[in-house]
Amino acid sequence: MIIQFISRYMFDTLLLNTFVAVVDEGGFGRAAARLHLTQSAVSGHLRRLEEQVGKPLLKRTTRSLELSADGARLIGYARAILALNRDAAAQLAGSHYRGRARIGIAEDFAETALLRALRGFADAYPGIELEVQVGIPGDLLRQMKEGALDIVVGSQCGGPARGRLLWREPLVWARAAQASVTLPSPLPLALFPEPCPYREAALASLARCGMAQRTVMVCNSSAGLRAAALSGFALVPLPASRLGDGLVATAQGLPPLPDAEFMLFLAAGGDQAMLAALAERIVDSCRGLGATSHEGEAMPR
Repeated sequence: MIIQFISRYMFDTLLLNTFVAVVDEGGFGRAAARLHLTQSAVSGHLRRLEEQVGKPLLKRTTRSLELSADGARLIGYARAILALNRDAAAQLAGSHYRGRARIGIAEDFAETALLRALRGFADAYPGIELEVQVGIPGDLLRQMKEGALDIVVGSQCGGPARGRLLWREPLVWARAAQASVTLPSPLPLALFPEPCPYREAALASLARCGMAQRTVMVCNSSAGLRAAALSGFALVPLPASRLGDGLVATAQGLPPLPDAEFMLFLAAGGDQAMLAALAERIVDSCRGLGATSHEGEAMPR
């Protein structure tokens, strides 16, 4: 009886990895693209895992995908099992990795958690030299296309999902909490320089509704843009997670903005095994940084 119980719950990491991918990507189609599998194969993996558990792990509707109560219990264990599996592989194979990994990070993405993940990767793979460059997403992606970067972590606002979605959150019009609610015309804006997805989304949204605007400040840093908004000098399009400390979202009289999608982009060349290991470290470090799931529903991380 004990042997049968252990055998039943000896989870296959392949099935767990598919389960985690479906949850992270918010659907079977994106999970299939991420895992380079057909959608039917992904569905088959989930079905086998649910048969092993004996309970449904997901609640499927026509518009959303949510974890069941048992799925919410399993997802944390699944992540832990996969993380231990990766760590074991790193300890056994880490010494074989040699070379350099060039990483581009968007300026507003230089989170402590992300840098901590890079430090952990450097400790696990001492033979790999990490080079980090902070900049504007468009510039970083151009450099990756030219072969100068191996991984880019940044954001986009709509468009094709060319990378791996880490999380999605609202892009908002940010202003000082004590600022006047009366909107001047033309609307004063503080923006990142081109090419920037927040800049492009804000200008396109205003143009569609015919609102006059004037760019009164261009700045390369989130800190500078926050200062412009906090002083009442300008409105700033920022992800909702950047609010707080006197900065609030305003929507009165303003057009809506698209969601900001935080992405990981991986170059086609280079040591793919090494870069995949680094990418997983980055993905793990980003869990919980977003306020919503990829389909707009609260989902355990």
